[in-house]
Amino acid sequence: MATSLDLQEQEQIDALKAFWKQYGNLITWVLILALGAFAAWNGWNWWQRDQGVKAGAMFEELDRALAAGDADKAGRVFNDLKERFPGTAFAQQGGLGAAKLQFDKGQADAAKATLTWVAANGPDDDLRSLARLRLAGVLAQAKQYDEALKQLDEIKSASLEALVADRRGDVLLAQDKKDAARAAYQAAWAAMDGKLDYKRLVEAKLVSLAAAPAAPAAAASAAASGAGR
Repeated sequence: MATSLDLQEQEQIDALKAFWKQYGNLITWVLILALGAFAAWNGWNWWQRDQGVKAGAMFEELDRALAAGDADKAGRVFNDLKERFPGTAFAQQGGLGAAKLQFDKGQADAAKATLTWVAANGPDDDLRSLARLRLAGVLAQAKQYDEALKQLDEIKSASLEALVADRRGDVLLAQDKKDAARAAYQAAWAAMDGKLDYKRLVEAKLVSLAAAPAAPAAAASAAASGAGR
């Protein structure tokens, strides 16, 4: 009986040796790759968290500069932020804040450069679109009207449709293209939520161009009158 068990055990050992001889290298490499991938995944997550913490600390420094109205410091911190952590939302949001302060402080060229970077490199589509919208305003102030219109043409965010049309109207009006400006303002007015106070500003622009939009009640009355004829 012992001999029979010994033979069975030896057969199992021999079969295992044969299996390992045939597939051992493959199994070893599969395990190495799996463990390597797991280690890389953990390492990537750690690196992402570490980058986020460091970028967040730098963003707080930038935020303090913005609150203090220090455009020079805000610009320096933003430049460091975009160089070290260009793929983070902190860099994109920080750029928008820095550009606003730079423009308010008369640093139009710095604001233009900051917004250009955000529009080209930011990870968030909506924030890139917002950067283009603001950049169009800066370019229009510099009388670079064609460049401003090109920036507006690049914006695809549906949530900014009304504001893009309004800004387009401003640029066209500055070029003395009143008919095109009127059409842009009409598109902005139609797309804008009636609860927004800003809509009254767009309406005022239309009034100045002798194109006051019809009040809803008046429009409905005119439509009913026309239908009854």
